[in-house]
This record gives sequence, structure tokens and C-alpha cells, in this order.
Amino acid sequence: MNTHLNTFSSPAHGASAFAAEQRNRVLRNTYWLLALSMVPTVLGAWIGVASGIAAAMSPGISMVVFLAGAFGFMFAIEKTKESAAGVPMLLAFTFFMGLMLSRLIGSVLGLANGASLIMTAFAGTGAIFLGMATLSSVIKRDLSSMGKFLFIGVILLLVAGIANFFIQSSALMITLSVLAIGIFSAFILYDLKRVQDGEETNYITATLGVYLSLYNLFQSLLALLGIFGGRDD
Repeated sequence: MNTHLNTFSSPAHGASAFAAEQRNRVLRNTYWLLALSMVPTVLGAWIGVASGIAAAMSPGISMVVFLAGAFGFMFAIEKTKESAAGVPMLLAFTFFMGLMLSRLIGSVLGLANGASLIMTAFAGTGAIFLGMATLSSVIKRDLSSMGKFLFIGVILLLVAGIANFFIQSSALMITLSVLAIGIFSAFILYDLKRVQDGEETNYITATLGVYLSLYNLFQSLLALLGIFGGRDD
């Protein structure tokens, strides 16, 4: 009887082990590609600050370029995620995002303590990512129901952000930045948990989701630090 039980259980055990290995491989590749994506982001930000290309654009033009470029790249990444062009397309996207981030970074660098504020925002983003990554590996609860609420939150943030472009309310900007920190922190947890649960099997798509959360998290932290912690020369 034991022999027959082992005969039937071995294929199931093998399939389970294969699935676990696949999830671990996707997670490893996601972390590696996420780390690699920081290089073109920093390069893009540095070129943007040095050349002043982002700062030279009017706020309206900058917003249009950002939205068109970001959604265009995300569409292209979705189309190429299963091919050899997927990784280069993602890295080109992160370079573009770094370039667009240079407007905010240049503004903060104009403050007397700008460099320290940028490092603080970077450290804060790293700490939140580490916390969410650790939590995603130990939490057992199914978080799939979070997705629709987080997506709605992002849409509302986007609409409110576009509206504030015309309203120019500092209070609304602060509120949106605080909400963005909470929403995108939760998105990091959600996206990493999906990989670990085997719900996301493409590491390029997984990297894109986590990268966007980190990008918005850093941007929101830096905006708040610039408002509350900045010192003029």
C-alpha cells in the first residue's frame, strides 16, 4: 500500500517542487532586473539635471511628454515581455523615467540641503521596499482582493494630480503625496506577493509593477521632504 501511495504522491510532489522553483526563479529575476533598472534611471536623472532638458520644458509640455512617454513605453513593454526585446525596452523606459524625474531632483538640489534630502528620500524608499519585501515573504493571507482597490486608488491619484496641475494647491499636493506613499507601499507588497504565490509568472511585468511603485514612492517622499525639510541658500 505504501508503495502505491508513493507512486501516486511522487508526481504531485515533483510538480509542486517545480512550481516552487519557477516562482523562486521569477522572484530572483525580478529582483535582479529591478536592481539593474536603477542604473538607467540614475543615468537619465543625471543627464536631465546636467542638461536641464526637463526643466527647460514648460509644466504643461512636461506633463504631456511624461504621460505620452510613460503609457507608450508601458504598452511596448507589454507587447515585448515574452521576447528578447522586453528587457531592453524596460531599461529604455527606466531611462526615460529618470530623465523626467530630473525636474524635481534639480529643484530639490537648488536647496541648501538638497543633496541630503535626496539621500533621505532614497534611504526611505529602500527601507519601505525592504519592509514590504520581507512582509510579502512571511504573510500567508491571500492579497489578491487588494488589487482592484489599489488600482482605483492610483486612478484617483492620477486624476487628482492632473486637476492639481491647474488648481496649484499646496495642501492638495501634500495630501496626494502622503496618499501616494501609502498606496504604492501597499502595491509593492501586492506585486511581490503575486510573484511568490505564482500569480505573476513574467519577471519583466513583475519588475515593471514594482519599479513604478518605487518610482512614485521616491518621488512622493522627495516632494514632501522638499516642502517640509528644505532650506533656502
